[in-house]
Amino acid sequence: MNKIAEICRDLKKDFKPKIRDPAKPVSCWSEKDRLDGKVVDAFVIIFRTRGCSWALHSGCSMCGYFNDSLFEKISNEDMIRQLDAVMGKYAGEKFVKIFTSGSFLDEKEISPIVRKEILSRLVETADKVSVESRAEYVKEEVLSEIKELFQEKTFEIGIGLETANDQIREQYLNKGFSFDDYKKAAKTLKKYDFKLKTYVLIKPPFISEKEAVDDAISTVEKIKDITDTVSFNPTNIQRNTLVSRLWGQKLYRAPWLWSVIEILRQSKKTAPDVYIKCDISGGGGNRGAHNCRNCDHDFLDRIKKFSLSQDTKIFQNLKCECYEKYQDQLDLENLSCGSIIDIK
Repeated sequence: MNKIAEICRDLKKDFKPKIRDPAKPVSCWSEKDRLDGKVVDAFVIIFRTRGCSWALHSGCSMCGYFNDSLFEKISNEDMIRQLDAVMGKYAGEKFVKIFTSGSFLDEKEISPIVRKEILSRLVETADKVSVESRAEYVKEEVLSEIKELFQEKTFEIGIGLETANDQIREQYLNKGFSFDDYKKAAKTLKKYDFKLKTYVLIKPPFISEKEAVDDAISTVEKIKDITDTVSFNPTNIQRNTLVSRLWGQKLYRAPWLWSVIEILRQSKKTAPDVYIKCDISGGGGNRGAHNCRNCDHDFLDRIKKFSLSQDTKIFQNLKCECYEKYQDQLDLENLSCGSIIDIK
């Protein structure tokens, strides 16, 4: 176990999950997304589970989703009660997105019985269902079972690659799998004609803002012929993580929205046939991607509109006094050992 892995594990040593009802999901809601090139209503479900198996082992340096997990096995009966609860709010949206704060295909987190029941109910109405999984759980025997349910309908699996750079992924993020593992999983998905969404992290810890921009764009170049969708996730500061510790010690700044937009512009140019989107958690606050208070709302709105339209013209005529400060920060970081805090 490397040093970053040890720190990630030790940060959870005294973690005590909150007492929550295992029969109630984390949340569900409806939002806009794209389906077959059109903007539609999508139903989002977050099931409460034992948590990500990798997080229970050590975890990723930036991920705090385990904070919503129970860290103990949930019975099939309680998982079905969660499903009943969300289905009571499901309005028949044709696109359904499922999150678990871990891997939907991990049988220690979602049993095969529960997985089949969830998908069987949703496929009756939905035209597309999207889930998330780490690469190691993308196995032929699992995919063949899912294929029997979906037939001609669309099933998508999102994999958190984060970066195509193995050193950054392993040494800075403690992700626990390689770029080759990701490509192997992608190949298996394509065998069953399933869609692949690849999550790419904007600004891992221990690299500068400029390096983060270059890494994200380089990652898109390397996966543009592999993935159907690239979903950019700018790092946000989540509790009980290594990134949170660095941020508290003024050794990390969440990415600039100027950087996010540059990455989106360049990525769409690099991969015009790939659906490029960006979901920003905590945008506009110190813990999330931000510029200054004056322009954050406008930038976040444009990023959201781009994700739905894929039109980079939305980013034209961007102006704010903070751009000069952003450029100064890029220059200064060349002289530092990585990310630096906001210049006052």
